[in-house]
Amino acid sequence: MKKICLAGLLLLLATPLQAEQPPVVVTPVMRTDVTASGQPIILPQKDAEIVVANYEIAPGASLPIHKHPFPRYAYVLAGTLEVTNTETGRSETYRTGAFIIEAVGQWHKGANIGTDPVKLLVIDMIEHGQNNVVKQ
Repeated sequence: MKKICLAGLLLLLATPLQAEQPPVVVTPVMRTDVTASGQPIILPQKDAEIVVANYEIAPGASLPIHKHPFPRYAYVLAGTLEVTNTETGRSETYRTGAFIIEAVGQWHKGANIGTDPVKLLVIDMIEHGQNNVVKQ
């Protein structure tokens, strides 16, 4: 046993050291406890399910007026998206790198107001088997 351990130690010492790995860098994107319209974030109460999807919205394209019965989060991978809450009349513009906490239960619409496609990573937190988009 001593010969095996000693041989392993010698092999380890004879192996050239690799360059140190760079440290992990964490850059906060957002921290909040409210939606884009100021509502407190309330998670599904039973049988929670996470649904993740990629969306691509062509330049000039619009999403229909809709609402979400459960929390929906979106990270803007590319492009410029304008979201208008049709209940409050408030519009917000989101660009590459923005994180969106969508309004829950409020009618709103989105539009690509840029010249490039809007690419979103969308995360829904729903009750198992439910849909998170209700069209007007």
